[in-house]
Amino acid sequence: MDIAALYSLFKKHPSVQTDTRKLQAGDLFFALKGPSFNGNQFALQALEAGAAYAIIDEAPAMPNNRLILINDVLSTLQQLAGYHRSQFNIPFIAITGSNGKTTTKELVHAVLNAHFTTSTTQGNLNNHIGIPLTLLRVPANAQMAVVEMGANHQKEIEGYCAYTRPTHGIITNAGKAHLEGFGGVEGVKKGKGELFDFLRANDGTAFAFDDYDYLHKMSQGIQEIVWYGTEKGNITGSVLASEPFLQVAIHQGASFASLQTQLVGDYNLPNVLCAITIGKYFGVPDDAIKQAIENYKPGNSRSQLVEKGTNSIILDAYNANPSSMRAAIQNFAALQAPSKVLLLGAMMELGPESQQEHQALANLLQQYSWKQVVLVGGDFKNVTSPYLYLEDALQAREWLQQQHFEHTHILVKGSRSTGMERVLAEQL
Repeated sequence: MDIAALYSLFKKHPSVQTDTRKLQAGDLFFALKGPSFNGNQFALQALEAGAAYAIIDEAPAMPNNRLILINDVLSTLQQLAGYHRSQFNIPFIAITGSNGKTTTKELVHAVLNAHFTTSTTQGNLNNHIGIPLTLLRVPANAQMAVVEMGANHQKEIEGYCAYTRPTHGIITNAGKAHLEGFGGVEGVKKGKGELFDFLRANDGTAFAFDDYDYLHKMSQGIQEIVWYGTEKGNITGSVLASEPFLQVAIHQGASFASLQTQLVGDYNLPNVLCAITIGKYFGVPDDAIKQAIENYKPGNSRSQLVEKGTNSIILDAYNANPSSMRAAIQNFAALQAPSKVLLLGAMMELGPESQQEHQALANLLQQYSWKQVVLVGGDFKNVTSPYLYLEDALQAREWLQQQHFEHTHILVKGSRSTGMERVLAEQL
């Protein structure tokens, strides 16, 4: 079956699922394969669960006219997503970067959705499977689409752009993340820069934070660049306060002088300015922009403030790399609070620089005064520091429960694989 014929089938059954546990009646089931799973083995089960058809790439033991055999399920899913994308003549805004891309995506979506019917990435489904699913969820009446793109090696963003075909793009930043796959910080810039490469080659528009010198170099040659920053740009602003929520002063480009967010951390300033800039660019009224940003409340363990008894807990356990860790520590140090405790999970995918980067964080921590610091797992095990080391998040949870802190600010942060949100399982 070719893509055009499969797309005709998709129009009759416009809901795609790759997990039999989440199947709804009438879904198209795509039998993906991975190192530890093979969706082909569950194709008949998917049909029994109500799937309209199952797309497979291994010949079935028993023939069934609702099993569609193709060469490769993953590439077919991506081609189908690209075919669906080609049906639209609307802005497709791609967002990538080392840090802040999900928060930026959520803010941009909130602002645009206040004025336009806007489709966006659910959660952080930003990889080779999540992006096709995101595209296939764009409804026929969409006026805007916002697509998050994650990557841990070069040529990955390039591949996503081939079928997403973004008209606009943002690189939030290019820092120390996935160094193992990218081969260092310059590799990160090259990999993330593949989004700007696509915009450059296809007369797209880039939105960029003026304060980052490297974005000036990375965006050279793009015909339209819309800048925002703390001093220069269409929108300029600065941190007005961050105790604990970020309040932003707007100096230029909008009719409102300030806005109060529900985001923890002044490192969210570029994300907020980006959302304002994109809203203004597409003609969203100023009052709608302000209201959308002020009403946005982060979730999914991203810069959440949890009040538990007399304690204030900052939970930022979705991801961690040297850049985001440093920003979180410095922001936490700046909080005006007499008693501060940190529980930090190890960082992953840093390659040969991992031990050095963990030691650098331990050194940074010693520049400040804390009530307690707990380092959890991974390469924190071998750092030289005065702090307590625990093997995993479950041990950290047990330790925290034994402390009986009162009137304390607590920061919990770590890479997703360390599962630091489990530290607060009894607290939330």
